[in-house]
This record gives sequence, structure tokens and C-alpha cells, in this order.
Amino acid sequence: MRQIKDEAMKSQSIRLQKYIADCGVTSRRKAEDLIVQGRVKVNDKVVKELGTKVSLEGDVVMVDGEMIDLLSVDHIYIALNKPRSYMTTLSDPEGRKTVMDLIPIKQRVFPVGRLDYLSEGLLLMTNDGDMANMIMHPKFEVTKVYEVKVFGRVNEMLLNKLKAGIVSHDGILKPKSVRVLEQLPQKTWLEFRLNEGKNREIRRICEAAGVTIDKLRRVAIGNLSIDGLQPGRWEYITKAELLKKIGINKDGSKRANAEVYVSQKRSVDVKKSSKKQKNATIADSKDFTKFRKEIYFETLDNIKKTKAISAQKKTQK
Repeated sequence: MRQIKDEAMKSQSIRLQKYIADCGVTSRRKAEDLIVQGRVKVNDKVVKELGTKVSLEGDVVMVDGEMIDLLSVDHIYIALNKPRSYMTTLSDPEGRKTVMDLIPIKQRVFPVGRLDYLSEGLLLMTNDGDMANMIMHPKFEVTKVYEVKVFGRVNEMLLNKLKAGIVSHDGILKPKSVRVLEQLPQKTWLEFRLNEGKNREIRRICEAAGVTIDKLRRVAIGNLSIDGLQPGRWEYITKAELLKKIGINKDGSKRANAEVYVSQKRSVDVKKSSKKQKNATIADSKDFTKFRKEIYFETLDNIKKTKAISAQKKTQK
């Protein structure tokens, strides 16, 4: 069967960015960037034109000086529970740890989508460009579920703001749903469900509402969840199982009666008064902005310095 499949593939020609993605170099979108940047050669000539087609049988494709061959690629699929403080990239110029440090395999894979450095949770890794496209493209409507802890108390007005979304430079950012999961003395756990997941979508929606995120964790993609998978751990998943979990058939059509991820955590009614949050500051207070991602580490350093000075004064007394 593999030989028959390979012979059929040899007679095909496909777009260069798809070829690169299907070889597991990177996602199709990032493959387009590589082409535009002049980092791709076809038959020893630099190609910068998007949409260029290559023959699987006769053309030689190189990325950054390394030859890639689609006919020799076996697709693999990995579910990783990404911890905080790891970059969702193949390498980092600043020397920070990346998700590749967690997956010691020989095959070339790339992340499907991304999670910020300080975000955690489910991250899919693959060398299958078509599968990655189905998971990320909004037309396939694969729901991503996030649990987000924010500073302060989220009241009904703020919850409605988060549900309404915002208009941004790259279109409308509107979650499929938002609900309150848990109320802590000075923080609130929320659940966001997204169908698209544009760059930093949840953080941008929260910031527009004046809300500051403490933790962000992706718990599911479709009905594939991180339940039972510890941070930093990963496992292989078959293509058939992955398609079933994300609710898509092999041809890209939506699966009838597709399973959806159902959290065991019940919604909290924000209209009712909460004893836990009786003295909690409202979540859109400017007092929390110092904990935002862009100044997070600076704030932590300042807190450590303040505590150190306080401890030193106590010692001197």
C-alpha cells in the first residue's frame, strides 16, 4: 500500500508552502515566511514567489541549505502538556528553553499554533501540514478550551464585556463563550472557548476590558484534553484518534455527532454575592496592571527586592 501511495504522489505537483509544511519543517503559514525571506531553493534556485508548485518526483527542495523530501516522511502526532516558561518555537535566539527540549525524538515536528512563554497546557506537535491547517483554520471550527485565572473579582458587567469581545486591527476577536469557574479571595478562574484563536486573543480581550491575567492554561482542543497528562509530559496519538477528537473526517468535513469537551467544573453565578470575594477588588482595577505579561518579571524582581529590604531591616532591628 505504501508503494502504491508513493507512486501516486510522485505524479502530483503541490504548492511549495504546503510541501514544506508536509515535510514537517514548520506550519504552512510560517513556510510562506521562509519563502518570502529567500530561505527556500528549488533545484538550486531561490524561490520567493508564493504559490510556486513543485513536482514530488523531479524537483529538489532545500530549506536553509538542507534538502527535504516529502516521500520519506511518516506523519506523527504528539500531545504535549506545555509547562510555563517554555517557548513554543523550534529554537530561541535568546537561549530560552523551547518545547523541543521536552520532546527528544529524531523526527522533525512543529507546534500547531502557539502558547505564550507564560502560558501552559495542551500543545499539539506534528509534521502533517494538512492536519495542522485543519486544527488552526477557523472554517473547520475546532474549539479550543482555556482556563484563565485573572486578578480580582469578575462581576456581571465585566463578564459581559469579555463575552462581547473587541474589534482589532486583524478583525473581530470574540470568544465562543466565557464563564466563571471559581471565585478565590482575590482572583477568579474563567473558562474561555475559542473557535479561531488569533495571536494572544484571550490576553487582548482581557486587556481591552481592563482585566489582568495571572495564569492561562489550554485544557482541550476539540475533545482532546490534558486530563491525566502531567506538565512537561507528552504522548503519541494516532491520526484516526486525533481526527475523531477534533470532530473532523479524513476529507475535512465535520464529523456527525462530534464529541465536545465537557468540563467537570460547574459555572458560578456572578449575580449572587460571594463570601469568598466579599473584600475582593474589582478585576478591572489598574492596581493589577503591574502583573501583566510585558512587565511580569520586572514586577516579580521588584517584589523580591522589597521583601529582601524589609527582611534586612527586621534583622538590623
